[in-house]
Amino acid sequence: MRRAQLVTPFGVGAMSVLVNGTSVITAGLDHWFDVDDSASLQLDEYEVTDWRLEARLRVSGFRLPPDFRRPQGDSDLRNTNLKVPVLRFPRWSFCMYCKRLELSPLTMAQPVECADPRHDSPDSKGKKRRKRPRMSQVPFVVICANGHLDDFPFREWVHRNLNPNCRGVLRLESRGAGGLDGQVVRCDAENGSKGCGASRSLENIMNAYWGKNHEEHTHLTDNLVGKELPYYCKGTRPWLAEKGGICDEPVRGALRGAGNVYFPKVESSIYLPRKVGAVSAELHALLNRGDVRPTLKFILREKGRAASADDIRKYLPIELFRPISDDELLAGYRDLFGIDSDSANSDRIAADSEPETDDAETLTGNDEWRYPEFRLLRETPADDYLTASDPGLPSGFQGLFDRVRSVEVLRETRALRGFTRVRDDVLKLSAGKAMLQRRRPGPEQEWLPAYVVKGEGIYIELSGKRLDEWEQRREVLERVQRITDHYGVIARTRGIGARVITPRFVLLHTLGHLLINELVFACGYSSASLRERLYASDVSEYRMAGLLIYTAAGDSEGTMGGLVRMARPENLRSVVLNAIGDARWCSTDPVCMDSGEGGQGPDSCNLAACHGCALLPETSCEEFNRFLDRGLVVGTFEAPDLGFFSGRF
Repeated sequence: MRRAQLVTPFGVGAMSVLVNGTSVITAGLDHWFDVDDSASLQLDEYEVTDWRLEARLRVSGFRLPPDFRRPQGDSDLRNTNLKVPVLRFPRWSFCMYCKRLELSPLTMAQPVECADPRHDSPDSKGKKRRKRPRMSQVPFVVICANGHLDDFPFREWVHRNLNPNCRGVLRLESRGAGGLDGQVVRCDAENGSKGCGASRSLENIMNAYWGKNHEEHTHLTDNLVGKELPYYCKGTRPWLAEKGGICDEPVRGALRGAGNVYFPKVESSIYLPRKVGAVSAELHALLNRGDVRPTLKFILREKGRAASADDIRKYLPIELFRPISDDELLAGYRDLFGIDSDSANSDRIAADSEPETDDAETLTGNDEWRYPEFRLLRETPADDYLTASDPGLPSGFQGLFDRVRSVEVLRETRALRGFTRVRDDVLKLSAGKAMLQRRRPGPEQEWLPAYVVKGEGIYIELSGKRLDEWEQRREVLERVQRITDHYGVIARTRGIGARVITPRFVLLHTLGHLLINELVFACGYSSASLRERLYASDVSEYRMAGLLIYTAAGDSEGTMGGLVRMARPENLRSVVLNAIGDARWCSTDPVCMDSGEGGQGPDSCNLAACHGCALLPETSCEEFNRFLDRGLVVGTFEAPDLGFFSGRF
């Protein structure tokens, strides 16, 4: 798999299928950079810096997932034989022929062969079988809302006992019906087996419901034995080789490839220079070298303030920085650590050294986090890591768009800070980091896996004047209130915080999806290679109404200027007009528009939006394809003038 996939979607704790068909789970960070010869390990090649994201996630840095290299003779052994460890999971396997279930260890590396004696008997032609059949892993696992994962309790389930004494051979059989009710676990009592003959289907093992006091119940927990003896989660974390702990959350069955088994929490940051154009890409690379960056970090802590150029040159080889002026060297130093002044430097040191508190457990709000990006993107920065120009507005879009920017160069860092299971809930910083490593290092050594996307994009900013008028309309507010109400029901049920969905957010979000779907046809990108970034806020100090569509793949796709060319006025006009025109009639209309009146899609948080018109691959969407509505873009059948673009084209 690609290195970027080890951040998402196959990061720590995620299951994937190898080319030989084995299902494995990505192990924790503790052993990602283990080597037999420590002298060959040079971590500076994998280190990634982004001072904004480091401060947000409270870590000392980021690392790219290691890539595997074979030694090339004796000349260069640097970073050879690095592997990302995986463990075989689920541990249960079954035979396609005799249906026997077998439990193997996590560290099992070779294929599991069926040990059933019946395979030793001659076949139909009287010949002795040379090889036992290979067993396949079962498709079922159990998960809980605290992020734990375990093998399905086949033995407990079939015997209806939390601690069964029967050790008979188990078999997983299919009996007629197509659903889970046709999947039956049987304790074999035939052919001299010591089993008891009990059997039970897997019907309803994935079902869950909410009690009167908004407490979660699952069929597996309440009915393995009975409600008087519930079967709770054992706190197992196989990706960290932890057999169990204290959890006591209800568990539910799930297919190992189901979407609710793994929700990665990925935080991203677009690189923002402290001073545009002051630091070259070459100086960035020099300051991030393994023999330079640790020294600069030492200077930062020793001085307790912003160092001078003389301080930097004092601790580092003269030859490295001789051709670089003092001004550029200081600019690079400040840019590396996000230093504005002496006071900002002191604040940064204090933030790095203080322990995590309740306030630090929740990330800063998106408004505060993205406002600096919004301010810089709407200008025309010219930097080696962020370059944008003004191609001009398409004709006829005055009064709809305030700005369009062609972003020729951008650098985005994406880091994995944890994951959830069952549902995409809020995850505290410390809880997420604890899911990634068995033994968390100190704050000076803590790192997270990340990858860097260098690409291009289009930035569009809606007209503030028209947007203010439109979003104050009563019918617009009433329509968006439906989405807020639907999400509120889910939030109360799951015990998470409520959220106010604003008209400008739904408008920008839906417009982004429509434009990406059109760009797929207009310039040949795959939809998964493009991504949206929303700048939407009606808070007075962080007022934003911008949309960035950029290349999101971690490879070369989309870096040849194709997306930038679409920002030219004549091209962008065609893309926007086609996107709006297609949005007026979905291939599933009138069903899509009518279903939207009551809510549809994930958590019923979409109105007029479905796979035929506005949904994208989940890797391209910031909100898991929620909070979408074509009606706010182009209007509805009953209210054609409701949309922001209604009556303009």
